[in-house]
Amino acid sequence: MKIFKSFFLIINYKTIITSLISLGAAFLCNIYEIKAEFPLYLISIAIVFPIVFSIDSAYKRREFALQQYADLKAHALSYYFGVREWVQPYKPEIATEVKIEINALFENMSANFLLEPEEAKKKEHEMYVRFSNLSARVADFKEYGSAGSENSRLHQYVSKMIVSYGIMKNIFYYRTPITLRAYSKVFIYFFPILYGPFCASTFSDYSHGIGYVIAVLYSVILVSLDNLQEHIENPFDQVGEDDIKFDVEELNDAMIK
Repeated sequence: MKIFKSFFLIINYKTIITSLISLGAAFLCNIYEIKAEFPLYLISIAIVFPIVFSIDSAYKRREFALQQYADLKAHALSYYFGVREWVQPYKPEIATEVKIEINALFENMSANFLLEPEEAKKKEHEMYVRFSNLSARVADFKEYGSAGSENSRLHQYVSKMIVSYGIMKNIFYYRTPITLRAYSKVFIYFFPILYGPFCASTFSDYSHGIGYVIAVLYSVILVSLDNLQEHIENPFDQVGEDDIKFDVEELNDAMIK
């Protein structure tokens, strides 16, 4: 089922490592009679709250990037439709050339956002070359009957495309606070050891083995939340199910001749 497939996306080697640490800490604390009861709200303050804050921040970034991508597509389509309608008489070869240029721009953007930020920066110039080509073509349309106001509108479409791309690019380069994520990760791995005495103290209260289940369950929950945050941290890497899909074919089909 799809729900189980989605769930197992946030279960990985880190889940296994923290679970083993939890089991080992609980076992050793039980053997050496190291038992204590810690307040459970410590988990919320030290770990859950920072992770949930990071998830919320990453989700809002993803939603904002999605909005900018929609704006970028809308202005690209408006540019194409403007060329198709305002160049008179209608010249299908010009519309086809613009369509190819827009497709190349989106394919280039999609490929760049799959790279590491350092590598993407090196190829960023190619995107602005694409935008420059679209802008430069506007001057040629005067020869085919497009009015000055229409050409100005086409320049505005290119300008708005550049703004949307710039916002998406910044979301790609700049992530949620790195120190906050590092803080959460340290406590996630330290927590199983800290709560070993607590899990050992439950052995006399519950059936045999339930204390180990509690220890593992705490680790699975916390690591799963951390993995979820990592999946939506970069909405362009096409790893998680919530990533932004760059469907160039859909855009190509929308540019009707």
